[in-house]
Amino acid sequence: MNIVKIAIILFITLLVVPVITILSGTPLGELEGQVLKILVTISLVSTAYCFIVGELSSNNSQVDKLWSILPIAYVWIVAGYGDFTPRLVIMALLVSFWGIRLTTNFALKGAYQWKFWTGEEDYRWKYLREKPEFQARWKWTLFNLFFISFYQLTLILLFSLPALVALQFNDTPLHIFDYIIAALMFFFIVYEMIADIQHMKYQNKKWALINQGKELYDDYKKGFLDKGLWAYSRHPNYFAEQAIWICFYLFSISAGAAWFNWSIAGCLLLLILFQGSSNLSEDISASKYPEYKEYQKKTSRFIPLPRK
Repeated sequence: MNIVKIAIILFITLLVVPVITILSGTPLGELEGQVLKILVTISLVSTAYCFIVGELSSNNSQVDKLWSILPIAYVWIVAGYGDFTPRLVIMALLVSFWGIRLTTNFALKGAYQWKFWTGEEDYRWKYLREKPEFQARWKWTLFNLFFISFYQLTLILLFSLPALVALQFNDTPLHIFDYIIAALMFFFIVYEMIADIQHMKYQNKKWALINQGKELYDDYKKGFLDKGLWAYSRHPNYFAEQAIWICFYLFSISAGAAWFNWSIAGCLLLLILFQGSSNLSEDISASKYPEYKEYQKKTSRFIPLPRK
């Protein structure tokens, strides 16, 4: 299936999943509706900004720069309208920890510069721009508008919205389920952090050897990391990221909403996005590193499992 078809499927799910899920659960009250309007406005302004700057600068990582920042703003806004009740504060603190950690990791890769439109661009965007289906400039412009900018920024809003459901049930006191969810979410944030640190150390060493003109040896000669957490999963950081937002959704249930409520749309769509994103990453890796296909056969994609 080509990239255009995948993008169309993702866009359709973005429209269909929220509509289906919003039919279940408690309808939004006046306060929640007011807060949602504020969050949607921020999302739309961010979409326009990322699209325009991405087009003018030819750097399509503008959304990537906001990915770890906007959820912090969204959840604290909701917490403020909820008078900073304990559950909302816990949710906001956990998202802040996640966001600060991820933003720092992205900054270390050179993504943020004083010239805000510049910075390191995700290698996958360059790879996609070179695909035959995007050789016509107008096709890439539409892809940038509808998928890179609108889809992804709407997704960021959606997976933050369990906080809005928690606001609906703001009078529900904290209980043991909240603490279990918080502990799990914290665990997965730390898990993702360890995976990213392991990967960054490996890549920094590999590129240091390359830049010094030295011969690659052992694992560095292989070209990709398959040690540490990466020995049990080909994408331990993706696994943790998905688990983090599933945990975040569980807070809505702990607050009193139905097990299947409309705010599940965000984490469901995130699972779909990571499936496509990992496919793209693996296609690139398999084309560059001869041993990667063997790694794919022996190692789980997301869920950590013993190697075959």
